[in-house]
Amino acid sequence: MPNQPMTDPADDAVAAQYEAYPYPARDARDEAKRLILGSPSFLAEIDHWVFAARSDPARPLAVLVAGGGTGDGLVMLAQQMEQAGRPGHITYLDRSAAAAAIARKRIAARGLGHRVTFVQGSLLDASRIAPGPFDYIDCCGVLHHLPDPAAGLAAIAAVLAPGGGMGLMVYAPHGRAGVYMLQEALATLAPASEPLPARIEAARRLVRGLHPGHPLGRGAFRDHLDGGDSGLVDLLLHPRDRPYTVTQLIALLAGAGLHATTLVEPLRYDPATYASDPKLRARAAALPWAERAALAEALSGTMVVHIAYAVRRADGWTAPDPSDERLIPTLRDLDGKALAASLGPGQRIGLDLDGVRTQLVLPPLGPALLARIDGRRSIGAVLDAVGASAGQPGAGRDRAARDWAALYATLNAANKLLLAAPPGG
Repeated sequence: MPNQPMTDPADDAVAAQYEAYPYPARDARDEAKRLILGSPSFLAEIDHWVFAARSDPARPLAVLVAGGGTGDGLVMLAQQMEQAGRPGHITYLDRSAAAAAIARKRIAARGLGHRVTFVQGSLLDASRIAPGPFDYIDCCGVLHHLPDPAAGLAAIAAVLAPGGGMGLMVYAPHGRAGVYMLQEALATLAPASEPLPARIEAARRLVRGLHPGHPLGRGAFRDHLDGGDSGLVDLLLHPRDRPYTVTQLIALLAGAGLHATTLVEPLRYDPATYASDPKLRARAAALPWAERAALAEALSGTMVVHIAYAVRRADGWTAPDPSDERLIPTLRDLDGKALAASLGPGQRIGLDLDGVRTQLVLPPLGPALLARIDGRRSIGAVLDAVGASAGQPGAGRDRAARDWAALYATLNAANKLLLAAPPGG
């Protein structure tokens, strides 16, 4: 798809904003202190939710980061590929020279320049300037700022390799209600006709005096407080900010010939997480998946973003099989040994879903299984070790297999337990 001339004043303002205030604010010197992790584009998630634990980790991975900003997703994935010894290369694409300069410095600070090619331009022009094809495409926090999100998604879908997939993030409306209220207020108090520095000052004054009951203060928002001027501008003064409900996101994907393999975390999009009444739970469980997810969004009321992994509908997708003992289980954001040491049989793990607390109930052998999941052992090796420790090899392994199935169902729904193909598999 050729890049169209920019005649949209709001789009011109978006481009100018990211040159003056590249987002998010990052300093390459901080790379020595920490690695920012998140979703989408966490490597273990890609292996599970895109490749369904069927892609040999020895196969080179071609990645496009479309609208990479100052580089959070780029740096995370490049570092994880490096640490895992995963062959492959990443193409970073963004039209902001200022944002790309920061991303370059961050990659250089980690010595990962050999893994990345930087391309400047619009993702609408991806087929010409970054033709791929790409096994995986990251497009995080971009589509909702475009004049035509459907055209943007179609443009990057056109460079997706057969059997590949995407990780996407778009804003959600209900949890961002307070943001949109203040955007509306600032359109009156600090209109776009004024210089941006003056508008920033007005926004700072408004935020400082905001009453504690305003929805902005009840949401999971820190950019206007901790993100410097770029964070405040991106949150409250953005020229174009369109949120998507679950239903609208699914329709956007369908328009590009894509469908979601999951929304992260799956548990977040299960109405049973929010509805305790048994009759209502049963009624919700009978709905098709898309309707259940939309219902969960309405029942939650706190979702700030939607994170989806998607593949071409024509390619088909089936979830990894947790009974396939060759596969490699990996924990996300959990230290299996440390967690196992802190838990006893039947204990639970607390999970906070944007202010909604839920409990993950572990099976009796859950701690023993967690202690042996290290991202290298196969499911079969984990079951052998736990079964042998139970004292009765046959019965012990059968019990371990039953508890593994329960543990997997619980933690995979929370996006905490993922599967990958074995080397050469």
